[in-house]
Amino acid sequence: MAARATQRWVRQSARKMRLVIDEVRGLDVNSAYALLKYSKKRAAKQIEKVLRSAVANAEQDALRANQAFDVDKLIVAYAVGNEGPTLKRYHAAAHGRATPIRKRISTVEIRVAGKEEWVGQEKHPYGFP
Repeated sequence: MAARATQRWVRQSARKMRLVIDEVRGLDVNSAYALLKYSKKRAAKQIEKVLRSAVANAEQDALRANQAFDVDKLIVAYAVGNEGPTLKRYHAAAHGRATPIRKRISTVEIRVAGKEEWVGQEKHPYGFP
C-alpha cells in the first residue's frame, strides 16, 4: 500500500522547504497533517497538498487492487525537497550596472507506506531517519 506524489515548480527555495519536510518525514499521516496545518511556514501549505495527493494515490491503488485501506496505518516513508531550475532575472544597480536575482524553484516528492511495510526498517534506504 505504498504510493507517491510529486509537485514540481514550487516557487520557493528548496532550503526553506526542507525545514518543514524534515519535521514531517517518518511521522504517521495524521500527525503530519496536524503539524502542517498549524505550522507558520509558507512551505507547509504546499507540502500538505502533496501529502494529501500521496494519500489519495494510495487509496486509489488499494481500490484498484481490491484491498482494505486505512489512513491511520500510513506513515510518511520518504519525503524530499530538491532544487528545480532557477529563474534568472536582473535588477538595475548603481552606475548603470545590473545585479542578478535568482528566483529559486523546488520540487517536492512524498511517498507514503503502510506501517507494517515500514516496521523493522530503522533507517530509510536513502539514509533518511
